[in-house]
Amino acid sequence: MKSAITSKFQTTIPKAVRERLKLSIHDTLEWKIERGRAVVSPLNKPFLKYRNTIKVGKGAIVNDIRLARGSG
Repeated sequence: MKSAITSKFQTTIPKAVRERLKLSIHDTLEWKIERGRAVVSPLNKPFLKYRNTIKVGKGAIVNDIRLARGSG
């Protein structure tokens, strides 16, 4: 697969690569140079698998401040 570099040094990730690596917008890529080659890898964000698993209720800021100051 090939992709061109634009005048702003941008390139398009081919669709087959995006699908195989399960890339989406706002994902982050890590670039490394190994033995004269560019190696591009998606950065893992394992913490995102926990998104929406913890349910929290309305906070009580005044009580939280008192507890933090040790006067609660």
